[in-house]
Order: sequence, then structure tokens, then C-alpha cells
Amino acid sequence: MLIKEAHAIAGSLGYPSKMPGTSYGISAKACITGAKLNLVKGSTCHGCYALKANYLYKSVQQAHEKRIAGITNDLWVMAMVTLLKAAHKPRTVGLKLSPHHRWHDSGDLQSEDHLQKICDVASATPELAHWLPTREAGILHRFIKAGGQVPPNLTIRVSATMIDGSPTKAWGTTSTVHHEQEALGQVCPAPKQENKCGDCRACWNRDVANVSYHKH
Repeated sequence: MLIKEAHAIAGSLGYPSKMPGTSYGISAKACITGAKLNLVKGSTCHGCYALKANYLYKSVQQAHEKRIAGITNDLWVMAMVTLLKAAHKPRTVGLKLSPHHRWHDSGDLQSEDHLQKICDVASATPELAHWLPTREAGILHRFIKAGGQVPPNLTIRVSATMIDGSPTKAWGTTSTVHHEQEALGQVCPAPKQENKCGDCRACWNRDVANVSYHKH
């Protein structure tokens, strides 16, 4: 598949300055659980950053709409693999990316089929470490119950629903948000290093059970 064909189906990848590698997000307006939590004060989705500021730009909204529309395309997996391999292709000069990819810097899982496709993309790009944060524990539970397999290079972190809340015990890799209570597990170092990941790769590491983020 040509790059322009892949773009036409899946849209573009993101290159966040905070994180290593690439990212891929859809509109937070499409969140299923997140849309409900956004209305709950004290939840980790209340006042969602992906529903304001730069995310309100028309160009960003159009890009999100294109990406979410592409998910149901039968060629979406191939398109995503094409884009990721091209972006992370070794270069002697120019942009050199860390072999890491984050799913959903905005937005979340839409269905079990969506999760299966992400797993297929990860399986087809074993040279990359994939990280998928999600609040859709129900989708993940149904996917696993139906026999779904998560590839070893994809770390799925189920996010806690409430600030200072406990991580779920239903999944082995999780994340929480701390504010007035002590952090649990690995503390995200970004606030102490110009809001960047730096050398930290805890979110992508399955051996790290829980990553705790500062409320922001």
C-alpha cells in the first residue's frame, strides 16, 4: 500500500513532543465511558484536556473525524501498519524516532473489533512497543472472554476512573491519577522534566504494574 493510500484511509500519525515515537488519536467526543465520566466531578475524565485548547481547532477536529471514520475500513490495519513502518523506518539523516507508539492520546476504544484491529497492527509491527491506555474495561473484558489475544509488544493499561482512586484488580497493567493521596506504583516523572517522558518508558513496560500520573 502506498503512503498516500494509507493516509486516505487512516489519516495521519501524531508526533507528540512530550513522548517518544508516534501517536494516534481520535476525538474524545467519541469516548463511551469517558463521555459519562467527563460529567462526574472528581473523575479522571472531568474537564478532559482533549475537549479544549488545541483540540478545538478545526484542522484537529477534521483529522479526528477522518481517523474515526477509517476504523471500520477493511484496509485500516494495513494502512496503519504502512504508516507506522514508514514513520519508524531507520534513517541515516533527519527525524529518528524511538520505537514506541501510543494509541489514543485522545479518544478511546470503540468496540471489540476496534481492539482486535489494534492488536493486529501491533502483531504486524513487532519492532515497535505499543501502549494503549483505556477506560473501556468492559470492551477489554469481552474481547478476552471471546478468546482475544493481546500481542506481547502491546501494553494495555486500564485507567482508574476517579482521581486518587485505586487501580482495577481485573487487569494486570493499570494507571491511576494522584492528587491529595500518595502515588501508587511507578510515578510519572514528566512534571519534573519539562513535561516530557525523557528516558522513561514505564507506560510501555508490562513489568510495571501501575503508573501514577500527577493531576493536571
